[in-house]
Amino acid sequence: MEPTLLDYYKAIEKTSRDMLTAAQQEDWDQLVRLEGACAVLIAQLRYKARTLPLAPEDRKEKAQIMQRILRTDAEIRNLAEPWLQDLAQILDHGSVVH
Repeated sequence: MEPTLLDYYKAIEKTSRDMLTAAQQEDWDQLVRLEGACAVLIAQLRYKARTLPLAPEDRKEKAQIMQRILRTDAEIRNLAEPWLQDLAQILDHGSVVH
């Protein structure tokens, strides 16, 4: 059976939760890997959305999933920001070979 659009939203939500767990554990390599997986899922969702309609009864659940994803994303950004600032300082002050 082919996945529904709602299945893609659920998969993105799960990956987003996994990303939050990685950020909470300061496992930045895993976070980056999961971010790539999430990008693939989003691309698949966009592609499928061209041909698969979202069932009217699924619209409310989609909205709830999207709200949870946005909250999770905000938490991830809050946890990752200090790491990103440290990385930026390293890159700004590191030696660059030309």
